[in-house]
Parts: sequence; structure tokens; C-alpha cells
Amino acid sequence: MIHKNLSLIMLHTIKKTLISFLTLISFFSFSQPGNIAVVVHGGAGWFSNMNQDEVEGIESALNQAINEGYQIMLDGGSSLDAVEHIIVILEDDPLFNAGKGAVYTSDFKQELDASIMDGSNLNAGSVASVTNVKNPIKLARFIMENTEHVMFSSKGAERIARDAGLEIVYPNYFYSKEKLDRARNAQYTEKNGTVGVVALDSYGNISAGTSTGGMTNKMPGRIGDSPIIGAGTWAENDVCGVSGTGHGEFFIRFGVAKEICALMKYKNMSAEEAAEIVIEKLSDIGADGGVIVLDSEGNPAMIFNTPAMARAYKNSSESTYVQIYQD
Repeated sequence: MIHKNLSLIMLHTIKKTLISFLTLISFFSFSQPGNIAVVVHGGAGWFSNMNQDEVEGIESALNQAINEGYQIMLDGGSSLDAVEHIIVILEDDPLFNAGKGAVYTSDFKQELDASIMDGSNLNAGSVASVTNVKNPIKLARFIMENTEHVMFSSKGAERIARDAGLEIVYPNYFYSKEKLDRARNAQYTEKNGTVGVVALDSYGNISAGTSTGGMTNKMPGRIGDSPIIGAGTWAENDVCGVSGTGHGEFFIRFGVAKEICALMKYKNMSAEEAAEIVIEKLSDIGADGGVIVLDSEGNPAMIFNTPAMARAYKNSSESTYVQIYQD
């Protein structure tokens, strides 16, 4: 009898141990992080007159930004956190046409636009024509997460920024003698220049964001594609994320960002195939620009029809791809 009881106890113990082991194996198999990837652009088509120090500065900034954003996700952070963090770094760098580096309007002022989108629920926030917000991407995210709306512009957006406690700056924060001189040359119109990010985190969530200072000599109040959801920015889990850079009027008319994802979703195209088709359509009508795309597996596309597009991609801790000109 005692022997039988001992056998039953041993069997029960073995059974509990086996269940615990299988549970542990199951936990680790389901808790392993998925693919993590991030792709960044720093604008298309505006590097031809840059000196070597400026080129190296752009490459260095892209490298720093993408590595910091990737680390955020590696540490368990969200793709939204990574997108915002990377864009803030680029907005604070005067080498990029966003935030501090924004170009001047024909009234010799800066008007900034930005947008961000969460692919997990298609929620989005955007801001247009703000003049005193240091980091428009932060305001776009605040609008997305703390209001019932998607887009605010000008004074209304600036009021939200103040109420949210975001950093407000004086106009001289954006001052650049070189860019002001360009704006004073009425023949000079810089169409391209934007920063954007698409990120995929370990939870499978895709996020995208875009920020810009617009076009040199643009008419006051002009708004391009960067703050327009579906034109300059789009993110949708299990499909793709997109951020664009280029002549915004055409990106709006073609719904570039959403169109790329639609081709992938409904025609089963790869990110590269879909991006090439849409950029080719822009080329056919003489519109300059480029896009970065990330699919649900972290595969990138970085397609442009200009001589250059500052861009970076990372999907592992070991290596980072950074390039400006054609490969």
C-alpha cells in the first residue's frame, strides 16, 4: 500500500513538473520578440550643393537617430515611441528641413507641419502651419492621444501645444542666414526636404511619422502632404507603413502613402514593387520625391526619383544602413 502511494506521489510530482516545464517552454516561445525594424528618411533631392561636412553631418545624425530608435524597441518600447524619438532628433538638427532647420516662406517666416499614425488602430494626429512649437511631432502625437480630433493648424494647434506644456520657442530659434538668403531670392524654390520614420516593434505594431518645414518661398498658409494622413503618412498593421518626401501637392493628389499600402494589401505586392509603381506615376507627371516603406515583416523599400534621398535602415543590432545618394 505504501509502495503504491509512493508511486502515485511520484507520478503526480512528475506530472506537475512536466506541466510546469511545458508551460515555461510555451511562455518563452510566445514571449520571444518578433521582428524589429526601422527605416528613416531625411528628405529627397536637396543635397547637390552640400559640402562634405554637411553630408557627413546628415549621415551621422541619421545613424544616431536610427540606432537610438531601434534601441527603444529592443528594450521593449513601442514603435510610436521610436518614431517620435527619431523625428525629434532630426527636428532639432538644423541640417534637416524640419523643426529647427525649417525653410522660410515668402513672408520670411517658418510654418511647420507634422503627422504621426498608429497602425494598430489607425489612430492619427497631425499639425499644420505652426510657428513656435519646437517639436511639431510631439504635438501631433499629443493630438492623436489626447483629443477626439486628428488635425489642428496654426493658432489652434499652438494653443494646444501651450496647454499641453510642450516647448514653445521664439521665432529666432529657427533663424538661418543661409536659408533666409535663399528665400529672399524669389527665383529659388526648394520643393523637397522632409524627415520621416516608419517602425515595426516586437509586438507587430507599425507606426509612421513625418515632419517638415515645407517649401522655400511657399505662400503663407500653404500646406503640403506631410500632415495629410494617407498622402505623406500612413501606417496599418499587417500591411505596411509609409512616409513620403517630395512635391507635396502631387503626393496629396495621388494619395501616395495610402496608395502604396493599398497595392500591397489588395494586389499582394511587395513594399518595393508598390513603391516603385507609385513613384513611377509621379515621375510620369514630372513630380519629384521619394518614399520609405516597411512591411509587416520589417522588409524595407526606399524608392525615389531624385538624385538623392537621405535614408537609413536597421533590423539588427549588428549593422545599420545609411546612404544619401544612389547606391
